[in-house]
Amino acid sequence: MVPYRAMRDVPHEVVEHISWLMYARRRELNSRWRRLGCFRQDLLALAHLSKNETLAHIGAGFGVSTATADRYVNETVDVLAEHAPSLLDALQGHDPNEFFILDGTLIPTSRVNADEPCYSVTHRRQGMKVPSWPARTAPRSGSPGALPGRTHDLTSARAHGVIQTCLSRQILVLADRAYRSAGATVRTTPYYGRDLPKKHAQFNRDHARLRAPGERAFARLKQWQIFHKARCSTTRVSRAVAAVHAIEIAWHSN
Repeated sequence: MVPYRAMRDVPHEVVEHISWLMYARRRELNSRWRRLGCFRQDLLALAHLSKNETLAHIGAGFGVSTATADRYVNETVDVLAEHAPSLLDALQGHDPNEFFILDGTLIPTSRVNADEPCYSVTHRRQGMKVPSWPARTAPRSGSPGALPGRTHDLTSARAHGVIQTCLSRQILVLADRAYRSAGATVRTTPYYGRDLPKKHAQFNRDHARLRAPGERAFARLKQWQIFHKARCSTTRVSRAVAAVHAIEIAWHSN
């Protein structure tokens, strides 16, 4: 295989931040020597997440074996996932006048049709359902983890305790029609259909405008090509999503 150079528009400061996290992990494990330093290991992991190339190709570009590339990627993803915000982290310092946006998306996976729990009837493909609760400000967004693709958005939100937590804290949540029966403090679009009265159509437009940051959050997530079709195990999708969230937060904090 012939290696080639690649570029990802991640600031140098963010890669250095991840390198210090990896350095701390190596000190914790008392790891004396590695084929790649912390900085280049992070570059390998970022290249895999952003380009979604096979580990064999990524490893060849960095001069390591496929097994070593797999170990480096998993280690970096695990370290980043540990620094991703949880639901309670996202709710800390909540402004009573601020609302949260609840939404979900499907991460396609390379699973066989026999994996029925991962098959989404809505999207007609295999995948993992990823809920998210982005706040009005991107650095406090978060994701509770992925569930099988056939899981309904509302079921996923309830399973992770999002609905109950927002109710107990009296936090206003804006969501789409998939959460119509959520109740609590969740507000969805009440009007649907064609030829709506002018005031109802305007209400729908205002609701969609307020929910726009949630759509942009998922658009940023899908810029990482690992989420176009994840080749990893479905159990690793949650960790990859959490890792990308941690990268995005470090990116916006610099």
